[in-house]
Amino acid sequence: MTGLRVLAVDDEQPALEDLAYLLRADPRIGDVLTARDGAAALKLLDRAMADGRPVEAVFLDIRMRGLDGVVLGRLLTRFTRPPKIVFVTAYDDHAVDAFELKAEDYLLKPVRPERLAEAIRRVCGSRTDVAEGPQADTIPVELGGVTRFVASTEVRYVEAQGDYARLHTATGSHLVRIPLATLEERWASAGFLRVHRSHLVAVKHIDELHIDSGKCVVRIGETEIPVSRRHTRELRDLLVRRARRAKRDG
Repeated sequence: MTGLRVLAVDDEQPALEDLAYLLRADPRIGDVLTARDGAAALKLLDRAMADGRPVEAVFLDIRMRGLDGVVLGRLLTRFTRPPKIVFVTAYDDHAVDAFELKAEDYLLKPVRPERLAEAIRRVCGSRTDVAEGPQADTIPVELGGVTRFVASTEVRYVEAQGDYARLHTATGSHLVRIPLATLEERWASAGFLRVHRSHLVAVKHIDELHIDSGKCVVRIGETEIPVSRRHTRELRDLLVRRARRAKRDG
């Protein structure tokens, strides 16, 4: 597989030069194009596609003069073959925008080489996944002042907490500023099911289903989660179909 062809966009020349230098130092990167604003970035992307050598990933500043990074990111998602997006910014208040745009990563300035290397790994991983099948969705979380992305495949269940949601994984939990209803809609195709007004579960992680005196609960690891009456039949039928399919395939 050839090196990635990427575009770095930043309206501050020193920051742009530093980012381009770090990108070129990574052996997984091939060509590095640069642009000082959103309009110039769009022209470069159009020219690259016309030449038959499209840009595969855009490393994008957010707060820029003219067309800002979030608006440019939304335009990129409308491309027939949209490039992967990695936000590179001095501000940590656009993580939800990054999630909505399905960005591969969200780096805070000054960019550390090891974090950039991780972002490139994510881009390269999703590049491979295009040929192998649908890739896992990701969501930004704050860990010790650093924004990282948790894959939907790592999440066992989600618990509503007002306008926030708490993602539970095998190693801990993360509070994110995204309503449960948004995750329900976005992760339905990834095997998540709403079982209660306050809970969304990854069906593949359900260990047991109990129905006692008309009350239903599921167990995921050591946690028991209530299932509302209106969701009980849907969940039970889904688990039965899943068990039959596993028996047939096995």
